[in-house]
Amino acid sequence: MKRDLIIVLLTVSFMTPSLAQSGDVTRGQQNFRACAACHSLEPDRNMTGPSLAGLWGRKAGTLPSFDRYSDALKSSGILWNDQTLDQWLTDPERMVPDNAMPFEGIKNNGARADLLAFLKQATNPGAAPKQTGQAQMKGMGGMMGGGHDPNLKKIEPAKQVRAITYCHDTYRVTTADGKTRAFWERNLRFKTDSSKDGPEAGAPAIMPAGMMGDRASVIFASPDEIGRTIKTQC
Repeated sequence: MKRDLIIVLLTVSFMTPSLAQSGDVTRGQQNFRACAACHSLEPDRNMTGPSLAGLWGRKAGTLPSFDRYSDALKSSGILWNDQTLDQWLTDPERMVPDNAMPFEGIKNNGARADLLAFLKQATNPGAAPKQTGQAQMKGMGGMMGGGHDPNLKKIEPAKQVRAITYCHDTYRVTTADGKTRAFWERNLRFKTDSSKDGPEAGAPAIMPAGMMGDRASVIFASPDEIGRTIKTQC
């Protein structure tokens, strides 16, 4: 019995690196599309989750530019490598209980190996820019949150907000092209973007959202602008 246990442990320890090394990069690039909605491959370009650039050899929960790590991940002591990333992608919750990543894991060994092979290449410091899943999802960004966000300092007049009024359950947004559009209050979201691609101070942007054309997000340079911009007016 003890001998059998030792054999199993040795098999597992040797299996994980070979799994990571045997993947197909091209297939892994396609698989990354599912990750691109939350993770960027660009250094310090954080989204819902942290940037994956330079991931190998980094201690979990330590990217200085990302502020939303769970306490569980920050205290895990994990160092990201072939083995630990394979375990994480298999079942994040089992590896680090109470982590904040809404991902159930990839149970298929082949799909996981392909993704690991791609990530190991694409996250390597100095790696050449690739046509990754993020770029492929660019056209779907309004629906799925993926792709590279547009530079909100360089948008057309139809997306440049000039005024927002609120009456009863309705917001009315007037843009720089002179048009005013009404939104049910639950269909308009207010966000901020302090990155280099965010809007100029005092010049919020409105971006379409959803599939029905009835929803949108107004994005401000900072939170204090929101209250100053919206006027109650019936």
